[in-house]
Amino acid sequence: MASSLNLTTLSLTLPIPHPHPHPHPRPSSSIRLPRGSLQLPQFNKVRKALKLSSSQTISAFPSFASKALPAFSPAPLTLQSPTVFAAKGYKMKTHKASAKRFRVTGRGKIVRRRAGKQHLLAKKNTKRKLRLSKMG
Repeated sequence: MASSLNLTTLSLTLPIPHPHPHPHPRPSSSIRLPRGSLQLPQFNKVRKALKLSSSQTISAFPSFASKALPAFSPAPLTLQSPTVFAAKGYKMKTHKASAKRFRVTGRGKIVRRRAGKQHLLAKKNTKRKLRLSKMG
């Protein structure tokens, strides 16, 4: 699936007045601006009436979408799936001592078996043996 990306760049150049070494008297009709500010020239008013249609824009700037953009057809991309070379690895053996002591629960927790239920069970009561047989 190929996608195309259209970019439009707009560049505006505005004249910035440079301060003169010797200040000239300004006419009384001009407006004094604070130092470091910039007065932008007024845009010409749009003389034609505004038409509310989908093909025209309500703006002092011309529509960029109406101008014909140069046709751009990117070269067709052929995507190759990356080839993965992997040798058959060695399967790790289970550590049997750990497998006998620990168990993984349904939620992924690792629990250990309680100690004390290997020998001398005759003198332990049933309730105690049941408690020792539980995991966790």
